[in-house]
Amino acid sequence: MDNLQFIREFDSAHTEDLVNIYHAVGWLNHKYDNVKVIFETSTHVVIVKYDNKIVGFARALSDSHFNAVIYDVVVAPAFQGKGIASQMVELLLNDFQHLSCIHLISTTGNAAFYSKLGFKKLKTGMAIYHKSDLEAEYTE
Repeated sequence: MDNLQFIREFDSAHTEDLVNIYHAVGWLNHKYDNVKVIFETSTHVVIVKYDNKIVGFARALSDSHFNAVIYDVVVAPAFQGKGIASQMVELLLNDFQHLSCIHLISTTGNAAFYSKLGFKKLKTGMAIYHKSDLEAEYTE
């Protein structure tokens, strides 16, 4: 897809557009103030613009030596299926190629997408969810 611009730094001016995309994909708990904080505190950010409009984003946290975790790979519905998510994840994977481990929790139904990018299911992965609906969705 031509005219894609990949921005690697968060600017608070992007916050409203990011919230709108979260809401467009059904992540309605993502409000302006928390989205601003989670992007400000992420160590790695990818924001994608098409014709100067934000159409996707991903973020990650890393200790810069051993581990990283990728969060929130999100693409606006009208731009899904065009390879944008793959490109964002590949940029993050390139950032983390020197690390021993990169974690990611897939949203329901998207595990096959991440498998194609090299992610494997964990034998020992565990989590604590404080919201019962998330616990029901993501744990065994």
